[in-house]
Amino acid sequence: MVLTRRQREIYDYVCSFIRSHGYSPSLEEIGVHFGLTSVATVHKHVQHLIEKGFLRRGWNQSRSLEPAEAEQEGGCLSLPLLGRVAAGWPLEAVEMADRVDVPAALVGRGETFVLRVQGDSMLDEQIRDGDFVVVERVSEARNGETVVALLRGEEATLKKFYRRGDTVHLMPANSAYAPIEVPASDVEIRGVVRGLLRRY
Repeated sequence: MVLTRRQREIYDYVCSFIRSHGYSPSLEEIGVHFGLTSVATVHKHVQHLIEKGFLRRGWNQSRSLEPAEAEQEGGCLSLPLLGRVAAGWPLEAVEMADRVDVPAALVGRGETFVLRVQGDSMLDEQIRDGDFVVVERVSEARNGETVVALLRGEEATLKKFYRRGDTVHLMPANSAYAPIEVPASDVEIRGVVRGLLRRY
């Protein structure tokens, strides 16, 4: 379910507030944080987050907002944003220090991180330029999985993975791009995509 930019900001703020204080912010506190003078406007955004399944509220309780996954999945997790990955022509691998709050339901079992997508080669998979992909760090992938692959030790790309014998085919999801075919020895799998975040 896609969130608007403001809904994503409010969701991230609620997660961050709960981590810092141990309880949820009031509607008034959310409004003050975002410069919204109308509590009704804040309520509308929160209600949309509840309807979309991102937040839930305890019955007849104040300060009872929490991430919908909190009981089963641990709520929000702050994951490292390790840079950008090309959904197009391969880019030089870039690493940076930042963090992104991610719903726990999107987090893989192992070490997980976030990359910002640059390019449109995965458009038919609904992965767009500027999106964030949630990636579980693994060194092997199954055919058909969307992976972050490092080519020749320096160029990172986001593609569908297929191995046929000693050759790896990295397939785009956009007919404007040609597949990348390289010897398997030239490809290092850095991770498999487990989730997608989009901000407007």
